[in-house]
Amino acid sequence: MKLCMIGTGYVGLVSGVCFSDLGNNVICVDNDVKKVENLKKGVIPIYEPGLDELVLKNYNNKRLKFSTDLKNSILKSDIIFICVGTPTKKNGNGADLSQIYNVAKEIRKSISKFKIIITKSTVPITTGDEIEKIISQKVSKKFFSVVSNPEFLREGEAIRDFTYPDRVVIGTNDRRSNKILKNLYSPLISKGAKYINTTRRAAELIKYASNAFLATKVTFINELANLCEKIDVNIEDISIGMGLDKRIGGRFLRAGPPYGGSCFPKDTKAIASTADKFKTNLSVIKSVIKSNDNRSSLLLKRVFNILKNKIKNKKICFLGVTFKANTDDMRDSSSLSMIPSLIKKGAKINYFDPTGEKDDFKKLKNVNFSNNIASAVKDSDLIIIHTEWNDFKSINFKKIVMNKKFIIFDMRNIYTAKKMKNLNIKYFGVGC
Repeated sequence: MKLCMIGTGYVGLVSGVCFSDLGNNVICVDNDVKKVENLKKGVIPIYEPGLDELVLKNYNNKRLKFSTDLKNSILKSDIIFICVGTPTKKNGNGADLSQIYNVAKEIRKSISKFKIIITKSTVPITTGDEIEKIISQKVSKKFFSVVSNPEFLREGEAIRDFTYPDRVVIGTNDRRSNKILKNLYSPLISKGAKYINTTRRAAELIKYASNAFLATKVTFINELANLCEKIDVNIEDISIGMGLDKRIGGRFLRAGPPYGGSCFPKDTKAIASTADKFKTNLSVIKSVIKSNDNRSSLLLKRVFNILKNKIKNKKICFLGVTFKANTDDMRDSSSLSMIPSLIKKGAKINYFDPTGEKDDFKKLKNVNFSNNIASAVKDSDLIIIHTEWNDFKSINFKKIVMNKKFIIFDMRNIYTAKKMKNLNIKYFGVGC
């Protein structure tokens, strides 16, 4: 099939590359000339394991193309995926849909035969209705169908999630479009993915509801971890005991930093804002947002307590600064608030992250990036394991720290208090 992905961000690029790997002809379009030129050279703008190899393979096979020519790309394609950003509005909680609607206005200029227009971006309920309205102002409805097909890709696991999805959700009442899209996704359905055809509005809500629920699980276990720290109970035991119940499941029941990244923060705010618009109070989700916003402050207070409020001139090392492992995404990472707060108290920060130095910290005084773990932790008073990269799971701290009185604050519970005690290392975890 001939596909056009509008937007080469996380969703558009990963989905486009994976569709081409299934044998489709895909054009990934972006108005960022430099990004498109880099993609043609094999330079990937995001960190996603395995993505660079797939780009190279399918680009060389000529199934995958990159372009800045939106009009021509639409004309050459049968299915158009809208994959542009829907960030949180400035000074508000709702989703900024300006890019979505601008794309819809561009699409309507290039329809000469039947096209399926799909919102792959995460959008609030009724966005598809508005896209249809915008396009129908210039084009007869017999020449297009607007469909909601939300993505469920986890950063760091995106290629696997695309290839082996739990479900494929198609929101349309148009039988022709449904038949074509079921055929498009047939290689994934044959591997066990459930194919769900529902209304467009329902598909839009499924995505938001899923992310809001997963965000609730993260926040729930973090709040329980706060209780566990005060009653001498290990949160890991609670997570395991709960997760073995098949009605609950163990995924996303890992205590640690607040949720962050490209989805949960903006999507929880957006669904709450949409509910307000329809005069419905999603009190549970609003509580989740509030609790998550407070999480970094609670972890920072824990650091202060660990160091007995003696922060000035302390050498503190952050192992990992991204919001989670296997991604270079810094959005809403707790390190963005914790590191500046510690500097203000007089701390000296070293950090190491497998995805390299971060622009967010380059202008901050007393913050240094190290090229390896050993140089990052050397002479540290406190080592904060912030992100659960595999690189951090078997470190011989005694050998490389060079400070007999160093302390570890393991925000991901990678290690155990028992193991650290046997090594005579002062150790603090989360929820224990």
